[in-house]
Amino acid sequence: MKKVILGRTEESVSIISLGAWSHGKQNTDDGASVGWSNQSDQDSKDALLQSFSLGINHWDTADVYGDGHSEKIIGSMWNEISRNNIFLATKVGWDKGPNKYWYNSDYIRTKMEQSLKNLKTDCVDLYYLHHCNFGKKDQFLEGAIEQLLRFKEEGKTRFIGLSDWSANRIMKYIDIVDPDVVQPLYNVYDIEYKTSRLKDHITKNNLGVCFFSPIKHGILTGKYNSIPDFPKGDFRRSVKEFKDIEFIKKMKENKKKIESRFPNLGEDAIMQSLLGAVLFDNPTACVLLGQRNKMQAEIAGRLGKPITKEDCLWILSLYRN
Repeated sequence: MKKVILGRTEESVSIISLGAWSHGKQNTDDGASVGWSNQSDQDSKDALLQSFSLGINHWDTADVYGDGHSEKIIGSMWNEISRNNIFLATKVGWDKGPNKYWYNSDYIRTKMEQSLKNLKTDCVDLYYLHHCNFGKKDQFLEGAIEQLLRFKEEGKTRFIGLSDWSANRIMKYIDIVDPDVVQPLYNVYDIEYKTSRLKDHITKNNLGVCFFSPIKHGILTGKYNSIPDFPKGDFRRSVKEFKDIEFIKKMKENKKKIESRFPNLGEDAIMQSLLGAVLFDNPTACVLLGQRNKMQAEIAGRLGKPITKEDCLWILSLYRN
């Protein structure tokens, strides 16, 4: 597995990393579906073990994934894998707890302590602010930053991260938060990362970047033939593209075109292409795939090969029409 230096952290992480959102299983929050269905704990553990065996050494989770269940699954692995061999990231922000708004300073500390307990570790390598909603007039921003800086001083985290679904929102707060790593949404279809100024800022300041949803919850792979019926508790119920049969057909067509252009890649053609285009010209970047079982981990272990600029532009063009 190819490794990249995650910007100014100077940490070497697998270019294909592991996102453990699905390991939190099916879940709801205030009636909204926020988890992933049909996920067993054994599959999650098998995915973690197989990923590690293939050199995937960066695992990303969050306190809100399954209300801590994803963290607990990771924390159960240290009898089989040395904690020191994993670059471990988690996040805070989507659980309001007893408060009326996210990022209550005292509650951030409560959540950090709970995450460390769930993960069975004294320190996480990277601790993210999970989103950029800091209240009216950003009233909770300063307190959130102060808590994360205290966590660094106390040895509870080594690095600070900033995440959001919008690269433009990350840019709004990036100077004041001064994160070591950012985690934006980016794939060949959702390209706000490219149109924002975030990429230039990352390059100028040597930040690490971890792209989430690089295959858009699986729909970009072209594996669906019809509109899927996800059960309550599955986040994909809220993704509009899963309800658009024309989009699903288009992804199927793109898959065939990619397989025709890259026959030497065999069954990995679509994944190599989707990820290769995302990683192109992003030297401090990795992608977070949601390896859900041993088979998906094995596939992930084969990915991360570089592509040419010509191929990158051709792949991107398929998703612009």
